Amino acid sequence: MMDFDPFESRLCRNVRNELSESLLKAIYRRDIGPAVAVAQKYASQGAEPFIIRYVDSRLTRYRTIIAQIGSAQIQVRDTFIIALLLWDQELFFEVHEWLEQKWRGSHGTEKMISQAFIRAAGVYIHLEHGRTAGARKMASKAAAGLTRFKPFVPPFLNIELLISKLEALDPVPPKLGASELPAAFRHQQVKNETAGKDKHFNCN
Repeated sequence: MMDFDPFESRLCRNVRNELSESLLKAIYRRDIGPAVAVAQKYASQGAEPFIIRYVDSRLTRYRTIIAQIGSAQIQVRDTFIIALLLWDQELFFEVHEWLEQKWRGSHGTEKMISQAFIRAAGVYIHLEHGRTAGARKMASKAAAGLTRFKPFVPPFLNIELLISKLEALDPVPPKLGASELPAAFRHQQVKNETAGKDKHFNCN
C-alpha cells in the first residue's frame, strides 16, 4: 500500500496544495463547494486509492470545519479561532496555509505569534511523515516563540500544553481547545467589542 507523502511525491504535493487552497476558499465563502469540486475532480480522474483516501479524509474534516464556522457564526477575521478549529482536526498543513496568508498582513506581536504557530504546525507536518530531524529543529523555534509571546496569545488556546509537547517533541498532537469553542467564541466577541484597549495584540 502506497503512502501519501508530499515530501517525496509531486502528485501528493499538488493534491495537498489544491485541497488546502479549496478549504481557504470554502472558509471565506462559508461553503464547502470548492473542496467538493476538487474531490470530485480526482475521483473522476481515477486517482490511486491512496490519493482518494487522503482526499476523502480531508473532505470529511473540512465539512466539520465549515459546519462549526457556520453554527458559531465565526468570521474570517477570527484568525486564531479558525486556526484552533483546523488544529484540533489535525489539519496542520491547512493551519500553516491559513495563518501564513494572515501573517503577511499582520504586524508586531501578532505577526510573531502567527509565525510561531506556523512553525508549530510545521512540526507536526514533518512528524506525520517521519521527518524527525526537521521537526526537532522547527519545534525548538516554535516553542521559543510561543514562550516569548505567551502573555499575548489568545487565552482560549491551550498554549502551555502546546509548548510542553513541542519541547518534548511528542508525536501525539495536542488538542488546543476546540471542544470549548462556544466559550472561546464568546470570549472573542467580548474582546472584539473592547478592541483598542490592548495595543499589544489583536486576535483578529
